[in-house]
Amino acid sequence: MKEKFVSYIRDLQAKITSALEETDGTAAFKEDIWERPEGGGGRTRIMENGTVFEKAGVNISEVHGELPKSMQEYFGVKDADFFACGLSLVIHPKNPFVPTVHANWRYFELYNKQGEIVDQWFGGGQDLTPYYLFEEDARHFHRVCKAACDAHNPEFYGWYKKRCDEYFYNDHREEARGIGGLFFDYLKPTAEMSVEQWYDFVTEVGNSFLESYLPIVETRKDISFGEAERNWQEIRRGRYVEFNLVHDKGTLFGLKTNGRIESILMSLPPHVQWRYDHRPEPGSREEELVKVLRNPKNWI
Repeated sequence: MKEKFVSYIRDLQAKITSALEETDGTAAFKEDIWERPEGGGGRTRIMENGTVFEKAGVNISEVHGELPKSMQEYFGVKDADFFACGLSLVIHPKNPFVPTVHANWRYFELYNKQGEIVDQWFGGGQDLTPYYLFEEDARHFHRVCKAACDAHNPEFYGWYKKRCDEYFYNDHREEARGIGGLFFDYLKPTAEMSVEQWYDFVTEVGNSFLESYLPIVETRKDISFGEAERNWQEIRRGRYVEFNLVHDKGTLFGLKTNGRIESILMSLPPHVQWRYDHRPEPGSREEELVKVLRNPKNWI
């Protein structure tokens, strides 16, 4: 399974980066191949200062070795080795009316000292972070997520949409990071779902990503904006940074396993603001967004 999923994420990285370059029209991804001293490595692709995308990272990694003590305690295991692979992307657009998007699809194996698999699971999802709310965009994104789920189990969308709302939440702000999508983890083989069936589900979600996001980009990328909209975008990006550095499990895992710091922090936007006790004007479009972030909606 690990070879199969590594092959999949390599192909998906190429497909997504090619589509983003075509949409941007001017910028290209630069590639950085890296190795992890303890075992494995990855291929980071970054686009910066494009016409449409201010910063976009689409990274794949496959790492292995002895699980650090801190992560052994986290997973509740002793003397374990691990293998982890995945594709992680974050896209920060230039236009404040185009939402930021994040997605990740990953596979994990744990081994005993005899090299036997003692646990294996998939995880991942995709979520949308707008700066200005367009309900039709939110509905489109969630419809595509639901269609990918429904192809495998009609209950999946409800389960994983709820998990997404719960996970991508800044408790210290009492607001969601964005308008959600899907989040799933520890998808392990059971009597009901084999590891192959989980593979089929996770790759279905991965294959749906471009359909969920690029039509929104095409619709919003040419809307005119000014300094006020840009300032709001940068203030909201600050909330994005707060989540990734305070709460995100992927960031934690990368830092605890001596991951490559440039690749781990590629999710951070290039221009951000933190203003003391900033509050949007009552009745404004900015306030409309914040109200939704404090009360997650059912978009379908």
